Amino acid sequence: MKLKSLILGSIAAAGLSTAGYAADLGVLTSLDVCDSLGISGLTISSDTNCLQISGGVKYEFYWGDYKDEPIVGLVGPTDDIVNFGGPINFIGAGSGPDGELDWRTKSTAWLKFVGSSDSDFGTAKAVLKLNFQERWDVQNEADYEAHGDNGLVIDEAYVSVGDSTVLMAGKKSTIGNFGDSQPFNFLRTFGYNEVDNGILLEGDEDGFGGHVIQIVSDLGNGVSVGVGLENLEGQTIGPWTEVESTGTLVGVVSYAGENVTAHLTGFAGGIIDGTTEFYGLHAGATGTFDMFKVRAALGYVQNEVLDDSKLHALISAEAGFDMFTVALSGEYVDTYGLEGYGVAGSIGATITDGIKINLGSRWFHSDTLDVDTVQVAAQLIAAVTETIEVTGEVGGYFGNGVELGAGVDSVGYGALGVKWAPGGGFTSSLKGELTTESAYKVSFTAEKTFD
Repeated sequence: MKLKSLILGSIAAAGLSTAGYAADLGVLTSLDVCDSLGISGLTISSDTNCLQISGGVKYEFYWGDYKDEPIVGLVGPTDDIVNFGGPINFIGAGSGPDGELDWRTKSTAWLKFVGSSDSDFGTAKAVLKLNFQERWDVQNEADYEAHGDNGLVIDEAYVSVGDSTVLMAGKKSTIGNFGDSQPFNFLRTFGYNEVDNGILLEGDEDGFGGHVIQIVSDLGNGVSVGVGLENLEGQTIGPWTEVESTGTLVGVVSYAGENVTAHLTGFAGGIIDGTTEFYGLHAGATGTFDMFKVRAALGYVQNEVLDDSKLHALISAEAGFDMFTVALSGEYVDTYGLEGYGVAGSIGATITDGIKINLGSRWFHSDTLDVDTVQVAAQLIAAVTETIEVTGEVGGYFGNGVELGAGVDSVGYGALGVKWAPGGGFTSSLKGELTTESAYKVSFTAEKTFD
């Protein structure tokens, strides 16, 4: 219990012991501004303001002989067009495993402050988030190379006011909803991209967020709407074009019901400088019905600079039967004329409360290059104790898409990892990976968050 609440509570109790004081004090429901605003966690309060503090630190270390990083599952003819890589980002072809070691050391941290107080329009907030990164890479035992994003940056700095309707202004992330687009099968698809939640391709986050003026409103019954002017400072959109775009208009409608979630996000970039460099939409929906889940998503971007477009569509379904889970996914990609499509599936089985097995495969065909890539994998997840989980995976890549990207007919791999979560917001992991092309990699991570 906060010391201030304890002291004021004692005063209130003493005051209520007499009728005169009771009439003066009335009914006290909360004596702390953080409690009255519904804010918990690590907080500091004054008479009118509540300051909530959260943060985290993460350390990563990679070591082995795993450079260079050829492409698997090509869509385009060059590395800088599209990389549809797998769960490992190395396979050891070309100038990769050559007896010379590679390693990386990386430390990241973030610290977030949210100051809140009451107003006539609802809760007023000031948000400040600091991000720090220091990363150093070594390839083939050469000199250390600093990563370009090293240093301390202000990731968020904005104000907001309101409850059901919220006005936000400053530096922050986009209000665009790009969810409801992750495939259910455990290998995902070759077109899956974690940055964009499964739909659209790498680089599409450029032009969103940054300096913004946004307003979002909860209309009730699970429906919310929002509109914002984002990227008011101007960003270079890419990675295919180095074009400065200033001002992105973003509109979003979202629904979250008992069994269905859905959204539609529309956007147009370059409206402040008078030239529309790009526009498009992102839509997705997920339905959960007893044992079944179904999901469909579509992302489309028209690039006016290149006078071309890209489209990424996904459909995925999952069904649970007692101890078994079956998932199927299909996708279509057309990125600036480089077309392809693929399917993926997996079967999961819960053997006991602590042991699960996943079997999966995925296939992608590049129409542009007329090549095919297949991945198959088997995964075992075992909860050794309440805090320790062990994961093992073996698999391989096959097809002429592998030969085109890596110069070999097929690549096999194996991985073994352990995760430790003793509590208190601390987690750690250790993982080893090995390929049939003599590449190997050991990864160690440790992190702690607090709120």
